[in-house]
Formats: sequence, C-alpha cells, structure tokens
Amino acid sequence: MLTPQEQLKYSRQIMMDKIGEQGQLALRNAKVLIVGVGGLGNPVSLYLAAAGVGSIYLADGDTIEISNLPRQIQFDEQDIGNNKADTAAEKLSTQFPDCQIEAIDEMLDQELCDYYLPQVDLVLDCSDNITTRYLINQSCVTHKVPLVVGAATAFDGQQMVVDPRNDDSACYHCLFPASEKAPANNCQTLGILGPVLAIIGGMQALQAIKLLVATNEKDGVAGDSQINAQINQLNLYDGLTNQWQQFKMKKQESCRVCGGKN
Repeated sequence: MLTPQEQLKYSRQIMMDKIGEQGQLALRNAKVLIVGVGGLGNPVSLYLAAAGVGSIYLADGDTIEISNLPRQIQFDEQDIGNNKADTAAEKLSTQFPDCQIEAIDEMLDQELCDYYLPQVDLVLDCSDNITTRYLINQSCVTHKVPLVVGAATAFDGQQMVVDPRNDDSACYHCLFPASEKAPANNCQTLGILGPVLAIIGGMQALQAIKLLVATNEKDGVAGDSQINAQINQLNLYDGLTNQWQQFKMKKQESCRVCGGKN
C-alpha cells in the first residue's frame, strides 16, 4: 500500500487510468539501470526519480567537463572534475530522498553487466558510443531485461525499445549489425543542443514508466497491448522541422544476438 504522503505526492499520476495505485506501487518497487549520466542520463534520471521509481543505478566512468554544462542539467561549475555518476547520485538523493540511488563510477563492462542486470527490471541506454550500445544490447538479450535506447546528435534524435521477454522483439543489433558500418557519429563530432536531448530523454523516461507500470507481476511480461506495439519501432526526431517519424522493424532471424541462433 502507498503511504498517505505517497498518495498525495503522486496524486496526479495515480489518477491516470493506466497507472493508478497499483502502477505507482510498481514504480516504487522497480529497479532500473541507467547507463551514461550525460545529456540523456541527466533528464532520464531526474524524471524517473521524480516519478517514484524506487531504485536507480547510475553507471558512468566519465568526469564532468565545462563543455558538458549547457546540456547536462544536473551539473554546475563546482562539479567540474568530479565523476558524473557520483555527482548525479548525490544530487538525486538530496532531491528525492525516497529513491535509492547507487552510483557505479566506472565504465560498464561485461562483468558489471552480468552482476547488475539480474538485479534490475529495466535498462536505459543513455551512452554515447557504439561499443557500449552493443554490450548493453547483448547483455539485455542474454538476461531478458527490457532495454530503452536513446541517442541524439545535432538537431536529431532516435529512440527504440527492445524487450527480450517478447520472442518477436527485434534488438539493436538487428537494426545496426556489428559486421556492417554502424553509426559512429556523436555529439563530439556533430555537436548537440540540450533541448534535443531533453526531448529524447523524456521519451526514454516515458517508455520506461509505461513498461514498468504494464509489467504483469505474475509472469513478468508486458501486459498492455499498446506498450507491446511499441517494440519493433524506431522513432526518429528532427528538431529542425519538429517532426517525428516512426519506422517498423522486424526481428532478424539471422541476428547473432537475438535471432535463430539463440
């Protein structure tokens, strides 16, 4: 049961038919891992903690630089030189004391994935390099943990959901096979605007909340057909024209990560 204080605090969420008190309890009991605490991880962690997610793990081995400040909204000039995960965890714990925050102040590797993924209900990929994306995707498929991917450069962003609990779900490797040329550009080569990251990060947080609320406690699979329909869909955002495009994806049976070989 929610406490009276929680009922008051999350009243605007609880009154929504698709959330209600049971959905809010699901958020309180949820554990999520956010990989990357930069331009995407900043708004994602803020929105999920504010929504009442009970436990959040933040993974990032980078330190804060002055060039991060225009878009990584949790940080200020006094934080320069400090680890991103540690700094964000400290600030989130102060702002949202009911949320359990744990910092992983190093770059995610296979060992850390194998340790943390069995403990969490959802992973959010807010990283900025293709090697980490492949690692997270492979690990989520292996451990059957839902994954919400986000990326942004310049005025453009993309977002997709991978749900290995669903046998029909395509994965990131289906879209960008490692044997082919995968997108290598990032904000260091193309630049980025903070509001674009806020839009993509907000979409990631929204998808995460919907997945966590829709999870059936009995069998651990998504129970809402509207949310299931959002797998196998690549969402592209063009900040110059303010337009979204959706492209249907299909699981590739030849995919060495999620296809017929598994």
